[in-house]
Amino acid sequence: MSTTIKPFLRLSGLEPLIVRPETNFVNVGERTNVTGSKKFARLILNNQYEEALSVARQQVENGAQILDVNMDDALLDGVKAMTTYINLLQSEPDIAKIPIMVDSSKFEIIEAGLKCIQGRCIVNSISMKEGEKKFIEQAYICKAFGAAVVVMAFDEQGQADTLERKVEISERAYTILTEQVGFDPQDIIFDINVFAIATGLEEHNNYGVDFIEATRIIKQRHPLVKISGGVSNLSFSFRGNEHVRETMHSVFLFHAIKAGMDMGIVNAGQLVVYDEIEPNLRDLCEDVILNRNNDNNEATEKLIAFAETVKAKGKVQEKDEKWRDNSVEERLKHALVNGITEYIETDTEEARQKYAKPLDVIEGPLMDGMNFVGDLFGAGKMFLPQVVKSARVMKKSVAVLTPYIEQEKEDRRLAHIAAGTINEEGAGAAKILLATVKGDVHDIGKNIVGVVLGCNGYDIIDLGVMVPTDKILDAAIKHNVDIIGLSGLITPSLDEMVHVAREMTRRGMKQPLLIGGATTSRMHTAVKIAPQYGNGVVHVLDASRSVTVAGSLLNNDTKPAFLGGITDEYVKLKYSFDNKKSVKSYLSYEKALKNKVNIDWASFQPVKPQFIGTKVFADFDLAELRQYIDWKPFFIAWEMHGNFPAILTDEIVGVEATKLYNDANALLDKIIAEKWLTAKGVIGFWEAGSEGDTVVVNREPLTVDREPTVTRLEFLRQQIQKAPGQPNISLADFIKPLKTSDNSRSNTYDLPLTTYDYLGAFAVTIDGIEPHIKAFEANLDDYNKIMLQALADRFAEAFAECLHLKTRKEYWGYATDEHLTNDELIHEKYLGIRPAPGYPACPDHTEKYKLFDMLKVTESIGITLTESLAMYPASSVCGWYFANPQSQYYGVGKIQPDQMEDYAKRKDMPLEEIERWLRQNMEG
Repeated sequence: MSTTIKPFLRLSGLEPLIVRPETNFVNVGERTNVTGSKKFARLILNNQYEEALSVARQQVENGAQILDVNMDDALLDGVKAMTTYINLLQSEPDIAKIPIMVDSSKFEIIEAGLKCIQGRCIVNSISMKEGEKKFIEQAYICKAFGAAVVVMAFDEQGQADTLERKVEISERAYTILTEQVGFDPQDIIFDINVFAIATGLEEHNNYGVDFIEATRIIKQRHPLVKISGGVSNLSFSFRGNEHVRETMHSVFLFHAIKAGMDMGIVNAGQLVVYDEIEPNLRDLCEDVILNRNNDNNEATEKLIAFAETVKAKGKVQEKDEKWRDNSVEERLKHALVNGITEYIETDTEEARQKYAKPLDVIEGPLMDGMNFVGDLFGAGKMFLPQVVKSARVMKKSVAVLTPYIEQEKEDRRLAHIAAGTINEEGAGAAKILLATVKGDVHDIGKNIVGVVLGCNGYDIIDLGVMVPTDKILDAAIKHNVDIIGLSGLITPSLDEMVHVAREMTRRGMKQPLLIGGATTSRMHTAVKIAPQYGNGVVHVLDASRSVTVAGSLLNNDTKPAFLGGITDEYVKLKYSFDNKKSVKSYLSYEKALKNKVNIDWASFQPVKPQFIGTKVFADFDLAELRQYIDWKPFFIAWEMHGNFPAILTDEIVGVEATKLYNDANALLDKIIAEKWLTAKGVIGFWEAGSEGDTVVVNREPLTVDREPTVTRLEFLRQQIQKAPGQPNISLADFIKPLKTSDNSRSNTYDLPLTTYDYLGAFAVTIDGIEPHIKAFEANLDDYNKIMLQALADRFAEAFAECLHLKTRKEYWGYATDEHLTNDELIHEKYLGIRPAPGYPACPDHTEKYKLFDMLKVTESIGITLTESLAMYPASSVCGWYFANPQSQYYGVGKIQPDQMEDYAKRKDMPLEEIERWLRQNMEG
């Protein structure tokens, strides 16, 4: 008599777990995950593995039927941590009785877990994000270990965020796994992405419905597969409010399980019974999760309002609402100063009813409030993040009034037409045009200046980035602006600003010209830009100064004296610059070349990288990159200066810095949970050798009987006279010479190949910011728009730092024993350097062309170069890798004509073109 084994998902620890139709729902314990539990992460990072077992034990006791184990942390050796912890788990019968879900974004860590697990486990996860070939390869390995697999709804185009994409990717993966790899349908678990809802963005409102409906469709088509998801992602908008989060999870599971959801990663000890949920809260959660009654985010706003009254389960937080008893003018002022948007629409409408005209509300209480904000900001009693929040309140209030103002204008126009009279409108607010110049894509600073000026009553016309001169000046004439402001971050932008000033003179324009941006300076403005335009050129150091400068320029009483003082100052600066006698002396290029860095090449043995060629990272884990963020530049972007984390407790800015930091981390949580951004990168390593100041890179491995395919990288050398024993450095000094003679140059290459050195390169970018920027703009939310831009920049720099660490320890492996803290990484305590083209050690931007070609940057990760060689997307970083222990960061400084001529010959470029790109090094 034979027995047919029914097609159920069969898992095991020491005891079997058979997921039958009547099983209903399988709880996957989530706390043994270093990315999801701070306590667990701390224990693992401190090597307290025995104590970390108690976290697993508590999950089992709370009803977890599967244990999710994840060791993805930048500071961990993930393979070692997974191996150690799983082995310890297996020796604890009360824990090991349930199956394990080995969870990682790195397949090598998954494989380490698979080798240790004694029962039948689940792999979480594999996906098609790197293409079908890698997906199939990993699926075969999982099948060989007898594991079931979680398949993420993720393919080459990105993560599935709609109903259609969830179903489409699941169908494709199902076909591959069952028809090509040989998986049984019951061993396939689809994770079709639980995303955060109630974020305030309308495009997120249907995420809960999309998951539930996709679950229903997939289970109808393939009844044997399982559906899973990270339930806690749903409620990320309410982090810190566990009562609301627990309720949302229970309500979501109630509906998702009915649709066919089989299992989920959720804290089993924090689920409430659906029928025991307070009816009002349950209805609010259902409205949001099922996207009911949610026009204009109505349901979302109601749940947010309820959540704000809840401090903890069963406890009500008392909010200070006494300010609501004041007059409408005082309420508007309070909202503006404190950045409160909760009541702004109601209060604005009340003010509109009170005042004769809607415009009176803007010119009266709103401008009074913003003037007060400006006074506080100017006095140092408010800080930039608060001002940007105030601007958000102002914009929302103006948005309420705008339709009424437009209707009044139309009524007056029609009345004048009927009466045959001319409608003379008032002059209105002063207009300031802002633009990032042609070839430059950076605009965070410009956006901040626009917000600050807008808060002070100016009408801002922002043309965006990469704006040609003609477009800037045509728009200035068309809108009859009062001031033009130019912004730029990269050095070529300086020349573009000179061009704009020259064109303003040619056109006979009269508006004052403001200059700002990271590469600009008072000296450059005085020496290069101001002489090209005689109607006022002013360098503005930061956003806080822009209000005072604009006010002085637009006041007819103060303008002549203000501009006269600026002009006198700039004339003196230029005279001093033009006539200064250099106190520095320079070597001839020939002597500087002989005074190179002294390295004992005879005994030097280069470390060969783990691979020759390139490696692409299509979607690097943002959660891992978060660990590498350097927060100091983030605060500087918000004009809050100080070291991190000391700035959080600073007597003056500490309170607001802490609020900003908390807001940034809340947005980071959302960015990571909802995959707003994608980190893309590429690295490469090649054989290389130096000839003088040229580094010859072998694009293909050399052979005895074949000439190499090479790229010649050209570097500049310091020429300033140094103290005895101090070298005149060039980056080429850190690469082993092709020939033994000091400065020889030839087109022949020595063999054997083992004598060659190596050079690396990298490029990273943070992609996907545009739709979220547009959403914040549509929601009149400059605060989060600027926050997102600043965080994207931090992610790019963190990615560069992370890949450099992995290069030192793994991919190149010349510093495998390195153990540095994040602070030590920020302060560059490591071996080797990663200088970037356009920066002090290699100031020639045009070498980026070679770097992009060697790495195939545009083809592999989508970064493009503007005509001024800025990288787009703006949150991008690229550079070279040097591994020599004596390599160091430095600045080339000013160079002399003899080196410039030699450099132009080596690059085979006209001397005038080289001078244009290196103008900053040619001064003097």
